[in-house]
Amino acid sequence: MIMDLKRFVAGERPCWAEFEAVLKRLDADPALRLTLPEVKRFHYLYERTAADLAKVVTFASEPGLKRYLETIVANAYEEVHETRSRHSPLVPWRWFARDFPHAVRRNGVALALSAAIMLLGCTFGAAAIAFDPAARDMLLPAPHRAVSPSERVAREEGTTTDRLRNLKASFSAFLVQNNVKVSILALGLGMTFGVGTAALLFFNGAMLGAVAMEYVRAGQAAFLAGWLLPHGVVELPAIVIAGQAGLILGGALIGRGRRDRLGERLRAVARDIVILVFGVAVLLLWAAAVESFFSQYHEPLVPYGVKIAFGAAELALLFLFLARSGARTAAGEGRG
Repeated sequence: MIMDLKRFVAGERPCWAEFEAVLKRLDADPALRLTLPEVKRFHYLYERTAADLAKVVTFASEPGLKRYLETIVANAYEEVHETRSRHSPLVPWRWFARDFPHAVRRNGVALALSAAIMLLGCTFGAAAIAFDPAARDMLLPAPHRAVSPSERVAREEGTTTDRLRNLKASFSAFLVQNNVKVSILALGLGMTFGVGTAALLFFNGAMLGAVAMEYVRAGQAAFLAGWLLPHGVVELPAIVIAGQAGLILGGALIGRGRRDRLGERLRAVARDIVILVFGVAVLLLWAAAVESFFSQYHEPLVPYGVKIAFGAAELALLFLFLARSGARTAAGEGRG
């Protein structure tokens, strides 16, 4: 029994206000994850407010205070016993800066497998050109079959005017369309239990390896690096991540060693797949812009050393972004 109700209310109201503020935060942001200290504080406030409600019910003259505390305790009970899964909405900056790298890291096995398949294709394509020059007609894209590396380098380096003047925007749009199409295809072929995705990654890797070996054998390694690195260090990882999404889909369809149903497996990976695909689209937009406005300009307009250094810096930043972005937030959420 409370002997002095006014003193009791004055002493406990700050606790109720704090508890109510936490509940409002949780209601305003369904994706909010409390840290471990916050969870402990929430539990303490919950127990204390519930105990206060038990004391107040003995006072028939305070129905307003009783309803107030009943509302807080009821809302807290709902939050504690909530069983629905909570997914944060795709807020553009947050999903790219935090959710996208998280999804890449969370599915590291699929990423490593995608990269390994593409690297295997690169090795195959390079070896085929090195040991069987006739393979160039099967592996090289049509524009590269029509002219030798030395002829192309002489033509490119002999151009001192802006070849893409007034065409950069349309050329960027073409590159984005082509690369996004390849990426979506890499994902879609995951419906073949990942076999089609693996074949597409291997074939694209083989073409890349063949082109690279063609230029290296012709003594044009500097041109090759200056041409490919500025956009390739972003474009190729983007395609590998698209392959990662396709392999995730294929793995969910196969479901080896898992007892849950197909629908449950697909729902479990759907969010990561969507996030990966949209992240890939952003990376490809950047790669297309770099290719249009920078990669296509060679010596003497732009020194190869500058282009190679630019590509190396991009690669380092991309690695740090995918490896570390949002790591502290994820750790905090994991403790919540």
